[in-house]
Amino acid sequence: MANDVVLLHLDYLLALAAERHFGRAAARCHVSQPTLSVGIRRLERDLGIVIVQRGHRFEGFTEEGRRVVTWAQRIIAERDEMLADLERMRGRLTVTARVGAIPTAVPASPFITTEFLRRNPAASVRIEALSSREIARQLADFEIDAGLTYLDDEAPPGTRSVELYREQYVLVAPADHRLMTEAEVSWSDAAALDLCVLTTTMRNRRILDANMAVEGAQYRPVVEADSVDALYAHLTHSGRATIASTAWLPQLGVPTGFVARPMVQHGPRPAIGLVVLDRAPASIVAAALVEVAAAVDLGASIRASVTRYM
Repeated sequence: MANDVVLLHLDYLLALAAERHFGRAAARCHVSQPTLSVGIRRLERDLGIVIVQRGHRFEGFTEEGRRVVTWAQRIIAERDEMLADLERMRGRLTVTARVGAIPTAVPASPFITTEFLRRNPAASVRIEALSSREIARQLADFEIDAGLTYLDDEAPPGTRSVELYREQYVLVAPADHRLMTEAEVSWSDAAALDLCVLTTTMRNRRILDANMAVEGAQYRPVVEADSVDALYAHLTHSGRATIASTAWLPQLGVPTGFVARPMVQHGPRPAIGLVVLDRAPASIVAAALVEVAAAVDLGASIRASVTRYM
C-alpha cells in the first residue's frame, strides 16, 4: 500500500460523497469528469481497495469506501485548519466560514456574520438553512464550521455552545383582526386562524405544536413551508397569519397592514445558540465565530428592534 495518498484525490472523493454523481462532483471540483474518475481510481490503487461501486452510474460506496470517506472528512478538515491557522498567524483570515442555521435563526444570523466580517475583512461567510438534525450531522462530518440552532435535548452531541438569545413568539396577523387588540394571544385562539407555519421536520414547528397541546388546541395549517421567507410570502395580500419568533422581526419586519402581538408563554423560552465541535486543537474559524458570539448581546439587539411592530 502506498504511503503518499494525494490530498486532491480525497477532495474528489468528498465531492462524490456529497453529490453522489460523477458529473456533478467533477463540476464541484472544477475539473472534467474523466479527471475526477482517474483521481479516484488512483486513490483506490494507492490504498489497495475498491472505494466506489460502479455500474453505468454511481451506485454508492463499498464498506471500505465509506470508512475512507469518514477519514477523508477528518483529513481535509485538518488540512483546511492548518491553512487557516497560517493565515491567522499572518494576521489575515481569508477562509469562508460555513454556518448552518435553522430557518428561524437565519433572519438573526446577520448580527453574527456582520461582526465576524468586520473583524475578518478578508474572510467570507456561507449561510445554509438546515434542520437542527442536519446541522448535527454536518458538524460531525466537518461540512460546516458552526451551527445556529436550539440548545435543548436535541442539541448535537460532542459540541460546545454559546447561548445567543431566547425565542419569544408573536402572532403576526392583519392589524384589523380582533385578536390584535389583545395584550397577549392564546394558542387556542391562534389555532382558529389560517396559519402559515414551518414543516414538521423543523424543531420550531414541534415547539409550536407542543404549545398548542398545552392548551388542548388542535389546528390544521393552511400553508407549511421550510423557510421563513416562504411563510412571509404567503401572508402578503391575504388574511392569513403566522406565529413568528421575535428574532425574525429586525430583518423581516411585518407585512404592510399586519402587526405583531405576544403569544402566551408556556414554560421556559427555547434557547438559540452557536454550536461548534468540541475538539482540540479548536477550529480557527469556529473559534473566531465563538469569540463573536460571546461578544454580541443578540437578545438585547432583538428586543430593541421589535417594539415598533408590537
